[in-house]
Amino acid sequence: MQPSEFSPNASHYYGPQREPPLSPAGYVVLSVVMAAFTGPAIVLNATVIIVSLMHKTLRQPLNYALVNMAVADLGTAMTGGVLSVVNNAQGYFSLGRTGCVMEGFAVSLFGITSLCTVALIAVERMFVVCKPLGQIAFQKKHAVGGIALSWLWSLSWNLPPLFGWGRYELEGVGTSCAPDWHNSDPGNVSYILAYFAVCFAVPFLVIVASYVKLMWTLHQVSKMACVEGGAVAKGEMKVASMVILMVLTFLVSWLPYASLALFVAFRPDVKIHPLVGTVPVYLAKSSTVYNPVIYIYLNNQFRKYAVPFLLCGREPRLDDEESEAATMVETAKVSPS
Repeated sequence: MQPSEFSPNASHYYGPQREPPLSPAGYVVLSVVMAAFTGPAIVLNATVIIVSLMHKTLRQPLNYALVNMAVADLGTAMTGGVLSVVNNAQGYFSLGRTGCVMEGFAVSLFGITSLCTVALIAVERMFVVCKPLGQIAFQKKHAVGGIALSWLWSLSWNLPPLFGWGRYELEGVGTSCAPDWHNSDPGNVSYILAYFAVCFAVPFLVIVASYVKLMWTLHQVSKMACVEGGAVAKGEMKVASMVILMVLTFLVSWLPYASLALFVAFRPDVKIHPLVGTVPVYLAKSSTVYNPVIYIYLNNQFRKYAVPFLLCGREPRLDDEESEAATMVETAKVSPS
């Protein structure tokens, strides 16, 4: 494959370009920014997986989804993150058309699996706290079923471009690949609309509905409980803050990408500067850092083992009262059978 092979998307080439959209210094800056996200993402998510394998107490059904998210985020960082660092350092995408399709598929598969796992975690927390099925305990089969669903859901919607419905193509400044939301072909537009409806809108609605139900249940409990000093109400407010943080980080990571993609799909003639198209991509990939910090390292169980692992055995002094309130949702659970 010649290094100057042309991509039909946004006048990009699979190789060095005569008139690149950014200066060499601009590409270096993007490479450094992506490295700043990718390095910590690999370390944090790999740590979660390692400590889960090392400590049996972490291998309980309610933690399966957290480990699954770490696996998906590590996959995103190792494929999309590392390749973005390398390609931006070179100033072009160096793997050709086949490499573009492979990268686009891998990053999308891991990314949507992670996104679906965020929704899965919300459902599991609602299930455990609200007990919509009565006294049926959350068991291993429920956790494994949810994880399998997240991967199958992602696979089902990322395979079609490999068989002609939609396509993977260069995006932004031409150093990474993703579903092609620039192509105005009716078949491609229909795929993009369906893709973002089921892979963004549906998970987001599930997240909101689950946390609304969870917060309502906690509010009802706090109204009925008579605890001196208002400890229940205080805990409820801290859980509410945690939920708001989770929803906001989800929106910051994914809403710009989904919005721009849908905007371009509806307005294919609009001119979007490559750098503007790249920013939402980087925000989406940044979730590989936010996710382990918010969902895992603010969890008492994981932090107890992960932080000493990262600090080579040192035991940091933790504020148990504050951390317990911040992770009330994780610890408000029934004993798994």
